[in-house]
Amino acid sequence: MTLGIFAKTYQRPTLDATLDAVAAHGIHCVQFNFACCGLPTLPDTIPLELLAMIQAELMNRQLAVAAISATFNLIHPDPSHREAGLKRLPELARTAQALGAPMLTLCTGTRDPNDMWCAHRENSSPEAWLDLCESLELALQLTETTGIEFGIEPELANVVDSARSCRKLLDELKSPRLRVVLDGANLLHANDLTRQPDIFSEAFDLLGPDVSMAHAKELDAQGNPSGLAPGFGAIRWDAFFAGLHRIQFQGPVVLHGLAESVVPSAVQFILNKLQSATPGA
Repeated sequence: MTLGIFAKTYQRPTLDATLDAVAAHGIHCVQFNFACCGLPTLPDTIPLELLAMIQAELMNRQLAVAAISATFNLIHPDPSHREAGLKRLPELARTAQALGAPMLTLCTGTRDPNDMWCAHRENSSPEAWLDLCESLELALQLTETTGIEFGIEPELANVVDSARSCRKLLDELKSPRLRVVLDGANLLHANDLTRQPDIFSEAFDLLGPDVSMAHAKELDAQGNPSGLAPGFGAIRWDAFFAGLHRIQFQGPVVLHGLAESVVPSAVQFILNKLQSATPGA
């Protein structure tokens, strides 16, 4: 396993300053977002000179790109919104190839028209599920020549809101290019904090062979996203890392949802877990 971080954790005016901050914390892997270059997350085009500059800046710091964020609302109630996101994926997939990133990360979406991370009562409808499947099938078709993978993440507010619904999606679409990003915090309702070992164990049982990336986000004592460093909140990290070891996970563990000021504490905590955790811990 390797330690990574969302590049957007660092708010800097230039890409080189952002990557300097990553490297200064001893991190050698990022989940990249084109917002770090002053572009939208899903740009219409990525100029060749910009791509060359990104490649050089990454190489100069020996930074790998674990994934590139390609989030948009895959089940937005307005089909034109979905179409706009889908048509930008081929350009991003080709860019990911050039940067050595195996994966684009997606948001499975919500019927909320304004916020793709906000729950909606229609997310559980058959129509929402059908739209999700159709959007993902198109995403796979549009990027087929690149072979790029798509990382989908169970999130409580989205249509794929649990390990079980994620398993259902993988089984229905049957594409080896659909992979799982697993974040323990995003599997937990506020009243689930005492049940974490069971919830994590079920997630790894259901999704283990398909997990390509883990996210490390902390929750506060009330079960809310907090900006805290992992290890300083409510997540049962021993249980989460025991699951990663049980499935023999060898991918990136990516920090996010934390304040830059606590990155040093987060890095030390996760590195200790990577070095000391053992299967069944």
